[in-house]
Amino acid sequence: MNHFLELISKPDNVPIVGLLFLIVFYTWLAYSKAIKNDSQEIPEEAKQDDKVQVWPNLVRVEFLAMLAVFIILAVWSILIDAPLEQSANPALTPNPSKAPWYFLGLQELLVYFDPWIAGVILPTIIIVGLMAIPYIDINPKGNGYYTFKERKFAILTFSFGFLILWIALIILGTFLRGPGWNFFLPWEIWDAHKVVVLNNLDLSEYFGIPTVNSDNTLNIFASIFGFLVVAIFYVGFGLWHYTKIKSTEFFKKLGPTRYWTTSFLFWTMMFVVLKIFLRLLPPVFGGYPVKYIWVTPWFNI
Repeated sequence: MNHFLELISKPDNVPIVGLLFLIVFYTWLAYSKAIKNDSQEIPEEAKQDDKVQVWPNLVRVEFLAMLAVFIILAVWSILIDAPLEQSANPALTPNPSKAPWYFLGLQELLVYFDPWIAGVILPTIIIVGLMAIPYIDINPKGNGYYTFKERKFAILTFSFGFLILWIALIILGTFLRGPGWNFFLPWEIWDAHKVVVLNNLDLSEYFGIPTVNSDNTLNIFASIFGFLVVAIFYVGFGLWHYTKIKSTEFFKKLGPTRYWTTSFLFWTMMFVVLKIFLRLLPPVFGGYPVKYIWVTPWFNI
C-alpha cells in the first residue's frame, strides 16, 4: 500500500488524482440538480433572471476565479517539484513508457485492438459521433436546464461512455499498468522483471476452430466465424431493438437514418466494452484472454 500511496503522490499523477475528485463532484452535482428539477413543475433555472449585467456580475466572478486559480497554481508550484526528467536518451527507454494522461485511454485500448483500430478508427468514430449529436437529437425537452427524466437515454449513454470508456481507462493506464504494461493491483509492487505468460486465444479457438492452419496460413473458417459473431452482434441487437421501437411515435419522429446512426454508435460502444471484458475477465476465472474476435488478412478485431 505504501507503494500505491507513493504512486498517486508523484508529480505526474497528482493532477489525475485531483481530476478524479472533480469528476465525482461534478457528476454528483449534475445528477442532483437534474433530480431536483424533475421533482418540480418549474426547473430551478427557469426561476432565475436570465439577464444580468456583465459589469459587475460576470467580471467580478471571473476576477475572483482568476485569483483562486493563481493561488492554487502558486502553492502547487511551491509544494510539488515539476516532473522534469533527463534529456531523451534513445539507448534508455522508460519502462513503462506512457503517453500523457489524456491519451492513456487510447493507449490502454491498444491492449484490446489493433493499433490502427485503437488509434485511428475508434477515435474517428468518437469524433464523428459527437459531431452527429445535434443532428440525431430531436428531443427539444431538457434544453437549458438539468433534467434526467426527459433525457434518460442521452444522459446514461454519455455518462457510461465518459466515465467507463474514458475516465476508467485513464485510471487503469495510470495506476494499474506497470513495467511491461503488466497489470498490477494497488497493493502490488511494480516489478520490472515480472514476466506474464499470456496464452491468448482467438474467440474461434474457444469453439475448436484454429486461427491458423498447419502451414501457418489463416484459417478461412476462423475468419468467417469472427465475421458471423460481429454481424450477429450488430444486426441481432439492432433488429431486436428495432422491432421494439419501430411502431412508436418516437421512431416516426426520429426516422430510419437517425435511428440506425444512433444504433451503430451505441452498439459500437457496447462492442468495445465486450472486447475489454473478454480480455480481462477470463483469467480471473482460470481461462485464457480472448485476443481477437474477428481475424482477417487485413485487420483484426
